[in-house]
Amino acid sequence: MQHVIIVIHLMLVLALIGVVLLQRSEGGGLGIGGGGGGGFMTSRGSANLLTRATAVLAGLFFVTSLILSILAGLNRKPTSIIPGGQSAPSVPGAPVPLNSGGGGLLNQLQGAPTAPPAAPSGPQVPQSK
Repeated sequence: MQHVIIVIHLMLVLALIGVVLLQRSEGGGLGIGGGGGGGFMTSRGSANLLTRATAVLAGLFFVTSLILSILAGLNRKPTSIIPGGQSAPSVPGAPVPLNSGGGGLLNQLQGAPTAPPAAPSGPQVPQSK
């Protein structure tokens, strides 16, 4: 489903680019051309047709963009940045009792065995006494 909408979206993008490039320049923007066309349509008829085509293509582009963002959000599952199965307090901002047994990061660090510092492998700096 998502692949079909992406293909439609890309076709709308290409059509929108083409329609915008076909429009007559007002004010001489870059000073080149003048919209081209060479008798393709009258200036009044082409302006109405190209303006309406641009509006319709822009609306369809907006709709397909919304559909793609909704479809992308449906497949997203919430993840936790905290590893493990620890549960958060049920009430946000509620203090956790100190004797709860589960503890927090501080209790886990206090109970962890401390390893002696490793000996440095590089040259030693003389220390003053």
